[in-house]
Amino acid sequence: MTPAAQPPSPSRSALAVLFGVVFVNLVGFGIVIPLLPFYGQTLDAPPWQVALMFSAYSLGQFVGEPFWGRLSDRIGRKPVLIVTILANAFGYLALAFVPNIWLAIAVRLFTGLGAGNISTVQGYVADVTPPAQRAGRMGLIGAAFGLGFIFGPGLGGVLTRPDLGALGYQLPIFVAAGLCLLAALGVAVLLKESRAPADPAAPRPPFLSGVHDAVANPVVSRVLLVTLIYMAGFSGMESTFGFWTEARYGWGAREVGLSFMAVGVVSTICQGLIAGRLARRFGEARVLAVGCLIFGSGLVGQVVASRLLPDAELLVPAIMAFGAFGMAVTMPNISALISRSVDPDRQGAMLGLNMAASSSARIFGPMAAGAIFSGIGHDWPFLIGAALTVPAAVMAINAGRAFRHRELSRAPQPAE
Repeated sequence: MTPAAQPPSPSRSALAVLFGVVFVNLVGFGIVIPLLPFYGQTLDAPPWQVALMFSAYSLGQFVGEPFWGRLSDRIGRKPVLIVTILANAFGYLALAFVPNIWLAIAVRLFTGLGAGNISTVQGYVADVTPPAQRAGRMGLIGAAFGLGFIFGPGLGGVLTRPDLGALGYQLPIFVAAGLCLLAALGVAVLLKESRAPADPAAPRPPFLSGVHDAVANPVVSRVLLVTLIYMAGFSGMESTFGFWTEARYGWGAREVGLSFMAVGVVSTICQGLIAGRLARRFGEARVLAVGCLIFGSGLVGQVVASRLLPDAELLVPAIMAFGAFGMAVTMPNISALISRSVDPDRQGAMLGLNMAASSSARIFGPMAAGAIFSGIGHDWPFLIGAALTVPAAVMAINAGRAFRHRELSRAPQPAE
């Protein structure tokens, strides 16, 4: 086992830097995402090719997360963060100058590979945080993501100038690249390394050994299934919500955007202030299970309200906020459970596999939800997503039992 370096002192300063880096990076991401469909139109791309840009990014993250997480276990978190953030900056700049949609898709795949550094950030947090506080501090990083998604799209809307043609969409992309460069500079100057590099002469396990280790770990294997099941339901809802509200209430992009902004606000507050307190009081697994069920209840609530209440559209943001609370307490506790269930020199790899599971659900969840929406009925992506939260909650409880059994087996036995 490779020992971790002494945590930066004080660890809160390192977390503050990470919070700022994640926020700046996600503002850049949020700037670009809303304008991609319109930027694709400037490249004469039909909708299915624009959709490929989104899937290519998720595919890149799926491949990148376990690779970068495993590499950060071996060479340290800081160099991996710098390289991946710079790759994002290069990807944004390349996107601004692509001459056709196919090169844009390739660039988004490359950018997704670089964006697969969330597990490295989570690994750093785990390195410098006592086990009992990890859910709360993972929540703080999640809050940075939420804030980035709140401010990024708004800033992108202000910067976008459709009257200027392609240049009007390039300007916010340049800003996103600049923010990535700022984030990379922050890591290089302000962040201390949290791990000692591994011995170069030490044998390196095969890449797929991480998958074997995850399957063999009774906690990690169950938590990965929670991520896969839960995120498939969430991404299916996310991708069809606009179509659903248009069919039910005649909503447009403005109303949908405001509703998702409400989700971002609730998510930020819950992850930053509430998730950690709940985990310390009730345990990560219980909070994770209840969070899944609350999110599922929110999906069912949308469908029931739309069918039974005359002014149900007025309740949509409130019901979304309720479901967002459940969503907000799931991911920090997933990351905390994984980090507490593996050795320090495997945290990055296991967290990377978790993010890969999330990315795979984001690839296939929207595709399945779109087919269900068109082929079975408008409400069914919500109802099926809600149903998926039940086995996810059961798996979370089983993961908690396995974790407690693991902790008891590792506790020192009293002398006879």
